[in-house]
Amino acid sequence: MVLLAHISDLHVGSSDQSADRVRAIVSYLLGLARPVDAVVVTGDLAAKGTDEEYETLRYLLGPLKSLILCPGNHDHRSTLRNAMGFVSPDNDGPFNQWHRLDGAVVITCDSTIPGRDEGEMSSDTLTWLDATLDAARDVPALVCMHHPPTPLHIPSFDVLGLRNPDALATVVQRHDNVVGILCGHAHSASAARFHGIPVLVAPGVESTAILPWESHYDRMKDEKAPPGIAFHVLRDGKLATHFRVITS
Repeated sequence: MVLLAHISDLHVGSSDQSADRVRAIVSYLLGLARPVDAVVVTGDLAAKGTDEEYETLRYLLGPLKSLILCPGNHDHRSTLRNAMGFVSPDNDGPFNQWHRLDGAVVITCDSTIPGRDEGEMSSDTLTWLDATLDAARDVPALVCMHHPPTPLHIPSFDVLGLRNPDALATVVQRHDNVVGILCGHAHSASAARFHGIPVLVAPGVESTAILPWESHYDRMKDEKAPPGIAFHVLRDGKLATHFRVITS
């Protein structure tokens, strides 16, 4: 069995409480009876992508083992790489990685467009993803990115989703070992399907999106709602997901 914790949208530095929310998540994970095999963080680790924010982030996440990171639209590629100790010949290029676990492969794809909030898979990233999935065809694969490739019916986030989902579909449909797509961005624990593949969106750590049918007011998010986390369980090629709200 592979057990993953999945968090997203930490926005460290956005407010005085952002660090406290991350601490609550870390404390919860450290107290689990069975440690997770890895912690996947699908973007927007920082609020503005500064050195100081990433230094704080590194300190906050330091107690966790087996961190798997991908950037979001609030992150800065080279600053994130430098702060978290990742070395790349092209420090400003897409932050793509793959991680082989005992029984699965976790592939993180950079869906960010520097300077913009919406997402896009570059041709280089798509080519790399295709080759990586082919190399890992003997095990189930989870593809991770910040921007969901399918609408979640939250207008303020849907307009800032992945701009070229058809190009991604062309790649993932060639590989029957893709069992799920893990995303963030929407600040809402949610699930959808993308060409038959489950799309699982982690709840926000920094805040929770207010759904259009929940409020009469023009508010996008609730900063007082507690942070959340997703657990993905993979066994015998089958994926199950559980969501938790962290209240202390």
